[in-house]
Amino acid sequence: MKRREWMQGTTALAAAGSLGALMPMLARAQGGDYPKPDATLRYVVPFPPGGLTDVMARQIGQQLGERWKVNVLVDNRPGGNGQIGADLVAKAPPDGNTLLAVTLTHAANVTLFPKSPFSFQKDLRPVALLAGSPMLIVVPVASPIQDMKGLVAAAKERKLNAGSSGNGTPPHLTLALFNDLNKSNIQHVPYKGGAPCITDLIGGQLDVVFSNIPESIAHVKGGKLRALAIASKTRYPLLPDVPTTAEAGMPALQVENWTGMMAPAGMPDAAVQKLGAEVVKILAQPGLDERMRQQGFVIDARGPDRFAPFLADEIARWAHVIKAAAIQPG
Repeated sequence: MKRREWMQGTTALAAAGSLGALMPMLARAQGGDYPKPDATLRYVVPFPPGGLTDVMARQIGQQLGERWKVNVLVDNRPGGNGQIGADLVAKAPPDGNTLLAVTLTHAANVTLFPKSPFSFQKDLRPVALLAGSPMLIVVPVASPIQDMKGLVAAAKERKLNAGSSGNGTPPHLTLALFNDLNKSNIQHVPYKGGAPCITDLIGGQLDVVFSNIPESIAHVKGGKLRALAIASKTRYPLLPDVPTTAEAGMPALQVENWTGMMAPAGMPDAAVQKLGAEVVKILAQPGLDERMRQQGFVIDARGPDRFAPFLADEIARWAHVIKAAAIQPG
């Protein structure tokens, strides 16, 4: 073999060897080694089974498991206004195998629990925003209040009360925002869940509820409750005759009980980007949006780069409302 040919062959072998060494590094940089083939992803839902957050987490978990050929375990850890499950994930190994379902409640908790045993903003990192469920303002069908202007007028003429599923929950926060915007003082009545609250509203023990859609929509359609407005940018397809709060003269009263996914802060960037991108792909599947809408959700898929500023804005927004209303955790 001539020297020149030998040198060329040696150079090619060296290049091939270098490329072979680089391939695992490139794969890691793109999150290629995440998750491990035998991994079990633990998706912690810090609320009881059957609620909105749990429904969405199970949908995403099933799809991730099927697409990535891994086990995904949805682990319900309710308690402490969502803090118990969040604390567990914040202190978990940052290998991406432990994930957290979060909601508007967690954004509010940053202000409600200043002495939390973990830092929501430092110990957890955003992965993906999944969907939102706009709040629905409802009154008993026999109520003289016919619209949002009527609600404001009634609140200034007499004492009204509003139920919620508990202190610091999205219905309570929406009430507080309404009071702040309208300089009203509708009295808050906390319940241990949305269902008993709606039962008392139908029975006339409450004047109004700023409700999660799944808890009240059947009663609106069944003629037991009147929907005054929906706190979203656009009308809700299942309630096409109900105006948005903007159409009703309150554009600042837009509230969605959103849900998203977070992970321990030390999870590698490449793995976070890969997981976030996969979740966005899952949410873009044909037909999923309609299925979720039937359960009260509107898909709002955002990866980590878009979820992070959204989350920061929500924390700041609700900090103002909580402090203005002097809300304390239940």
